[in-house]
Amino acid sequence: MNMQARSEALPSSPVTQPGGQDDRLRNRDLLPSARQDWNWYDYLSFWMSDVHSVGGYVTAGNLFTLGLPSGLVFAALLLGILIVNVLCNLVAAPSQRTGTPFPVVCRMSFGVLGANIPALIRGVIAVCWYGIQTWLASNALVVLALRLAPDLTPWAQVGLHGMLGLSAVGWGAFGLLWLVQAAIFWRGIETVRRFIELAGPAVYAIMIALDLYLLQRVGWRHFSFHITGAGIPLHGDALVWASVNAVALVVSYFSGPMLNFGDFARYGRSASDIRRGNFWGLPFNFIGFSALTICTIALTAPAFGHVMIDPVETVAHIDSLTAVIFGMLTFIIATAGINIVANFVSASFDFSNLSPRHISLRGGGMIAAAGSIVIMPWKLYGSPHVMHLTLDVLATFIGPLFGILVCDYYIVRHRQVDVAALYTIDPQGCYWYRNGINPAAILALFVSVVIGGASVFVPTLSALSGFAWFIGCLTGGLCYLALMKPTCTN
Repeated sequence: MNMQARSEALPSSPVTQPGGQDDRLRNRDLLPSARQDWNWYDYLSFWMSDVHSVGGYVTAGNLFTLGLPSGLVFAALLLGILIVNVLCNLVAAPSQRTGTPFPVVCRMSFGVLGANIPALIRGVIAVCWYGIQTWLASNALVVLALRLAPDLTPWAQVGLHGMLGLSAVGWGAFGLLWLVQAAIFWRGIETVRRFIELAGPAVYAIMIALDLYLLQRVGWRHFSFHITGAGIPLHGDALVWASVNAVALVVSYFSGPMLNFGDFARYGRSASDIRRGNFWGLPFNFIGFSALTICTIALTAPAFGHVMIDPVETVAHIDSLTAVIFGMLTFIIATAGINIVANFVSASFDFSNLSPRHISLRGGGMIAAAGSIVIMPWKLYGSPHVMHLTLDVLATFIGPLFGILVCDYYIVRHRQVDVAALYTIDPQGCYWYRNGINPAAILALFVSVVIGGASVFVPTLSALSGFAWFIGCLTGGLCYLALMKPTCTN
């Protein structure tokens, strides 16, 4: 469907229209995008911002703690990202074709009013991730502040000068990044676009410089991809199971950006541009970044005496103050990049969809930003146990939403969309179902969340907790197909 067809199908006036079009379902931000001019490089930049972050580095590094050799870590990273690439191409199609964001696309499967349920769920998830990523980046700012001003050390101790589990310096760093990210978002999607085009490539320069510094420090003869001290070596079935878990971890880490990708695919110039950008931004770029990550982690043991999987810790050990400043600022900018594109923008669309006449895209963004403080993300990600629990719980909701959306578009509707019906409360509309809600989608979501949640909270199923996204995606999609009958064949 081209842009002219969309503009003819949807009147621009926000007042109630004949046939049931109503401002309860629409505002300027939720209508089909007036511009579809993002090319393949914009999507490469999008994924560079997603991948090049403290979280992406730590995720790759954590695979070594499973006891996997470097070769299998690299293989798991490659297989996992290839799966992510395929899934992102699938979820991009309905948004690129219609020019609409995720909550509007969900109206096809959940109903024009029922779509508020997945929008609210994804909005809460995005707020959690927004807070977590802001806090992770603020840790780098704290390290940098203490390096520049050691006298602040007492103020960085929660026991001496802290509130609600965060030190005074921690609050200052968190608040500063909170304001910077909000300011970038407030200036609009074009500012976000320019920001991510700069943030991603900068990390490559710093990573290469960091590796060269470490190589110069330890010498080539001490460099080896065999990383010791990062985990107990595994063999036999345990090695195979850990490898499968590693692939699942990669997919789970990107499950949020995958679900949110439609919010940016709507600006795509063509489906081929999106697929090309995804290829260079996911398999090609991710493997390049992972190779640098593995090199850096391998060099930390001979350079500093033990393995470091946190880039903030690695940079903090560098002797040169100038290098520390550039390194920390780069990781801060990169993490802000993923936060804005993966969480801030998406949560804004979700909250705007809840009440389009009252909440604009900017208003939704401010709700998300405020929520990121209320949830106190340092408590959600403050220990390895809580971190994994948080990831698994979020995955139990993300997976079903992805499965239902994809199965509805490709199998139930055979890629056919009535864009005008996405904005009408007319009971004759094909996305009205029962009072604007599709019971099949709601039931499929409930069943899949319960089944996925069982893998997280039932002790006997704990071995499956890392597969919560896959379990939720498959059960959600299959339940939806079993319950759903084609109802809109335009």
